[in-house]
Amino acid sequence: MFGGEGFIMQRLIGDGLAFLHAGGTIIKKELKAGESLKLDTGCLVAMTNTVDYDVEMIRDIKSAFFGGEGLFLATLRGPGTVWLQSLPFSRLASRIFSVGGKGRSSGKGEGSILGNIGIGDLFGGD
Repeated sequence: MFGGEGFIMQRLIGDGLAFLHAGGTIIKKELKAGESLKLDTGCLVAMTNTVDYDVEMIRDIKSAFFGGEGLFLATLRGPGTVWLQSLPFSRLASRIFSVGGKGRSSGKGEGSILGNIGIGDLFGGD
């Protein structure tokens, strides 16, 4: 309902290197003065301090519930640089779960010492 991500922002100040973790394709976008961009809150990785950031509620409730994006969008206004990710953690987890949660494990190529016994078999379920 809320996009699947928590609302945490960290500010980095000073000289040195910073390493950020993001998923999917990383897109660097230069926003001109007055240019705005609306996106899913989970897709924002970083921005320069000149970018104005706001969160607003989606007006189309149908999109919020059935579009998978949650109830809120981030609005970014330039000037400045923003870095976006195409695969936020919530979507990555959903994709992994949808693939890994179906069927039984064959044990092939998994390096399991249990052989062909899937982990679900140990607990009486899939």
